[in-house]
Order: sequence, then structure tokens, then C-alpha cells
Amino acid sequence: MNRTLKNVLVGVLSLSLAACSKTADQAATGDAKPAPASAASSAPVKPQPVTIAQGTPIKVRTESMLSTKSAKTGESFTATLAEPIIIDGKSIAPRGARVEGRVVNSDPGGRVKGVATISVRLTRMTVAGRDVDLNTSVVARKARTTKRRDAEKIGIGAGIGAAIGAIAGGGQGAAIGAASGGAAGTGLVLATHGEPAQIPAESVLTFKLTAPVTVEPS
Repeated sequence: MNRTLKNVLVGVLSLSLAACSKTADQAATGDAKPAPASAASSAPVKPQPVTIAQGTPIKVRTESMLSTKSAKTGESFTATLAEPIIIDGKSIAPRGARVEGRVVNSDPGGRVKGVATISVRLTRMTVAGRDVDLNTSVVARKARTTKRRDAEKIGIGAGIGAAIGAIAGGGQGAAIGAASGGAAGTGLVLATHGEPAQIPAESVLTFKLTAPVTVEPS
């Protein structure tokens, strides 16, 4: 084999080896897969606990009527958030979240003197499926006074007594009848309580936190 032919064969062999190497490199590159993202970067970010400061207003809507005629001191009631609680632009508890409360005092009032009063506060709120204890201010409602109506009852009783007395015994009888009739009217007032204090269903009440509370946002 002369030198020229030998050189040609060596060149052809070199080219063949280079082509094979390039093909293998391309195949390796094509089979390569991108590195999977780390588990930490793909995991959802857990919301950080948020503290609702003391004095924050909590506005709720009652679900049923609360009245001194039926509600007893210590009984619980339910409501929903009338407005969301937003801290630093983030919704901590959405509108409609369940809220629980307690009747602090239910006083039907005394006969003639004393007006019925009912007072309530919040005790718990459900946020992101978890119950959070609350300490809040008290909201109270008073019944309307019945002085005018009581006076009318006494006056009607006195008028009827005077009419009966006048028929029976003239002027002196009228005076006696008025006194006895007024006494009867007064007795009727003394025997009955005034109007009950009420918080109607769907009432919107605003409480304030008296202590901070930490929650996990929804």
C-alpha cells in the first residue's frame, strides 16, 4: 500500500470516528432531562399566624332574637361576621364566618321601677376551620319605658271608680270611688312587668376586642 492510499484511509477513518462521537454526544444531550425542581420550591407556602390587636372592631349579624322574656343569663347565641376582618390588607376572617356569643346579663326589670336590659358579648370565632376564643366588650340593650302607659292605666282605673262612686253616693262617693279606682289601677301596674329588652334577629352589633388574639388566616 503506497503512502498516499494509506493517508486517504486514515483520513476516512478519522472522519468516521468523529461522526460517531458527534452522534453519541447528540444522543446523550437529547436524553438528558432537566433537573427536577426542589421539593421546597414546589410546596405551598403556609400562611403565617396573624395577631388581631386589642381594640379591633368585630361587626356581627345575629341569627335569632334575644329577649329578656326567653334568654337567660349565661345562654349562648350564634351570629356571623357582617364584615370581613382585614389586617394589613389581608383577609383574616371572611364575611359570613361563624361567631358565637354569650348572654352576660338578662334582667326583665322590676315592677314599675326598673327597665328590662339584656347584654351580650362574643366568645368564639371560627377561622379557617378552627375555633378561636375571643374576649370582647359588652353590647347592651334596654327596653322602652312604660311610664306613660302605666299612668294611663291608673287614670282609667280612677275614672271608672269615680263614675261608680258618683252613681252610688254623689260627690263624696265619687271621691271615694276615684281613690279606690286609682288604687286598683296602681295594683294592676304593680302586678305586671314592663316591656322586655330585645335584640332582634339580623341585628348588626359591633364589639371590640378587649385582648389581642392570634389566628391563622383563611
